[in-house]
Amino acid sequence: MSSIGGIGSASGIQQILAMRQQLVDRSTLLKDVHSAAQGASSLDTPEGPVGGFTDALKTALGGVSASQRNAEDLSAAYERGEVTDVAKVMLARQEAGIAFEATLQVRNRLLSAYQDIMRMGV
Repeated sequence: MSSIGGIGSASGIQQILAMRQQLVDRSTLLKDVHSAAQGASSLDTPEGPVGGFTDALKTALGGVSASQRNAEDLSAAYERGEVTDVAKVMLARQEAGIAFEATLQVRNRLLSAYQDIMRMGV
């Protein structure tokens, strides 16, 4: 019995494993950025952590944007009949959705932290 849209095929499984590895790599990168930010002293280099955080945030947002563009491109190609692997399209859309949700959660936590800081008494 053949698999539908390549979902059960070896290449589909390889794609899922590759996406999982990308998520693990991004998680490791975020942990490294977090530990580097904790280890840096704000008195020694006041502009270092800010520039590092800004660059990390821009890189992360760029990755989310690229993921969304890729999903849009694959969806449009599927609609035009250029891409026949619906599993590839759905995986790209899921990846973009998860990246957006993660970005939204980071934004919510940053906003909450900012509000907590603003509520502190001096």
